[in-house]
Amino acid sequence: MASGLVALLDDVAVIARAAAASLDDVGLGVAKAGSKAAGVVIDDAAVTPGYVTDFTPERELPIIWKIAKGSLFNKLVILLPIALLLSAFLPWAITPILMIGGAYLAFEGAEKIIEKLGGEHHGESLEDPVTDVAAFEQSRVSGAIRTDLILSAEIMAIALAEVADNSLLTRAVALAMVGVIITAGVYGAVALIVKMDDIGLHLAKKDGQGTQAFGRMLVNGMPKVLTVLASVGTLAMLWVGGGIILHGLEELGVPAPAHVAHGFQHWLEVLGGPLGGVLGWLGYALASAVVGLVLGAVIAVAVHLVAKARGKGL
Repeated sequence: MASGLVALLDDVAVIARAAAASLDDVGLGVAKAGSKAAGVVIDDAAVTPGYVTDFTPERELPIIWKIAKGSLFNKLVILLPIALLLSAFLPWAITPILMIGGAYLAFEGAEKIIEKLGGEHHGESLEDPVTDVAAFEQSRVSGAIRTDLILSAEIMAIALAEVADNSLLTRAVALAMVGVIITAGVYGAVALIVKMDDIGLHLAKKDGQGTQAFGRMLVNGMPKVLTVLASVGTLAMLWVGGGIILHGLEELGVPAPAHVAHGFQHWLEVLGGPLGGVLGWLGYALASAVVGLVLGAVIAVAVHLVAKARGKGL
């Protein structure tokens, strides 16, 4: 009996050590994947506020919550199983699928720029009278979730690459943790950004001249910050989309465009001295944005021509 109990305890100890090792692998994988995905996370945080600007204050947080829930659904229900299945059975398909998503992001960004430059608006916008507020809000939420799907796919792909050598269970847990942590961080930051003017209004009513002045600064400054973020979000669609295309072409054996972009990045790094790292990143982002803008504009023109042709045929 004693020997049986000792053997059982030995088995439990082995299982515990294995579980601890697996947790260590998960933690390391989450840290590596999260750090590599940081750039896309910043882009995600820049893109999202543009879908919430100019709504009434009481609708801002509910809209962000809807988008956050959609983002979690994207990551955990759609992308996580697909990523695991593709990594196990069709790893070669990940790059083409990501490139399709990158092309969609480029199209979205280019279309927004075309509209800002005076092109035709497609669908209701905040500048136009909104005939159905609920439908318009749902349209905005759906658009944000679609964009999030592409950005989330890039995040999950980066995360998957960092834990590709681990077991299937470790990969699944690490990707799920990355998805939850990044979603909470991004949409928590977005909620803070869009409610900053309300915080400023609250502070402006407090006692103390310094507190009131800071509150008024937030109230007056946040509309400008949100406008800038909306523009950054549009640019982010272009440079993330273009970057996905450049990287995808390199993976598929067409390295020349990516080499040109990296060459421009390296030139700026050397030229910039102490600021070389920042300038190099900006240079690569600019090159990616140009690729995204050109590709997105071509797709936008083609889509609108097809839409008009179908309209004439009706």
